Amino acid sequence: MQFSNLNLVAPLLQALDKQGYTTPTPIQAQAIPVILKGKDLIGCAQTGTGKTAAFSLPILQLLDAQKRDNHIKCLVLTPTRELALQIADSFAAYGEHLALRTAVIFGGVPQGNQVRSLKAGVDILIATPGRLLDLMQQKLVSLNHLNIFVLDEADRMLDMGFIHDVKRVAAVIPSKRQTLLFSATMPKEIQHLANSLLHQPEKVEVTPVSSTAETVKQEIFLVDRKNKKNLLVHLLEERRIPQVIVFSRTKHGADKLAKALNQASIRAEAIHGDKTQGARQRALGNFKSGSLRVLVATDIAARGIDIDDLPYVINFDLPEVPETYVHRIGRTGRAGASGIALSFCDAEEKDLLKGIQKLINKQLPLTENHPFPAEQSGLVTIRLPRNKQVVKRKDAVFSRR
Repeated sequence: MQFSNLNLVAPLLQALDKQGYTTPTPIQAQAIPVILKGKDLIGCAQTGTGKTAAFSLPILQLLDAQKRDNHIKCLVLTPTRELALQIADSFAAYGEHLALRTAVIFGGVPQGNQVRSLKAGVDILIATPGRLLDLMQQKLVSLNHLNIFVLDEADRMLDMGFIHDVKRVAAVIPSKRQTLLFSATMPKEIQHLANSLLHQPEKVEVTPVSSTAETVKQEIFLVDRKNKKNLLVHLLEERRIPQVIVFSRTKHGADKLAKALNQASIRAEAIHGDKTQGARQRALGNFKSGSLRVLVATDIAARGIDIDDLPYVINFDLPEVPETYVHRIGRTGRAGASGIALSFCDAEEKDLLKGIQKLINKQLPLTENHPFPAEQSGLVTIRLPRNKQVVKRKDAVFSRR
């Protein structure tokens, strides 16, 4: 299938051709026709599956067919500043040959420029919840004429505590609207939210959250916590890793790790929620340009970061939520490219590793030949859930200090 088979108008096809895109991803092929029909949609898809184009292309086409005025017709609500900016870039690129106006608003920066954009007239507004509610309270944003509402990364909204804000926004927008909800996972809270926001939605689901890309080679390193930094430096040098996102569980840990890497003459910067918007954008820009070798990120800060051809991801800390592991390693091996995900596991992370393996129904290969092995090792039995197969493998036997 080609984009030309999806009933998209010529200006959009022209923009796609300029971007070098001819073949839609599965989420795009399934979602675009549904949205063009004006139906509500639940899109269950991981990061990297092309979901931004899956909703931005049909939205641009629907709005281009409507009468022009100065009212906001589409609201895209997204959890992070980085993701909001990337979505705005996508709308700008795909809508290059259309006369639709897009604005993006988010916190962490003065509101002046954003307010000026709003006053100049906006068709499509991309926003993070906090700044949107702030400007609505100041009567600087009116959503009375909205007819398309997109809730992106709904599960991350839940993680970040934004669901109440989402409900506040939903309460003041027109009830007669088209609603599109995208989420990588569908926990009960998100399902309940979907039930309250959407009307007879069609569901599109691609690449279940429990699956990891076949193009990503995964490795586990058993290592004591005190040696994790040493192992990271060793792997960066031994494998000549050109660029990598390293995931830290905490903001403080991300800062400490970036500092340690710089002390080892490895250029690194941390990106997390406590960094200023300017610092986050500079770090991301340096990483995208190739001048920064290591980007140390927390999960919330990394969500929505889209880096083409990223060769490596390293889990310095294993995530507490197994699904997050799938999101993390999905940063590499995108669009059919190959990638490598390396994960460190210390004594207190044994149960987290078991949870990940249970979710993805896969025994992750253990790499033992490294200079910083865990002090104790042994056999652990892991029961895979779907086929009830019991596999014995060398893993860690840990004792809490």
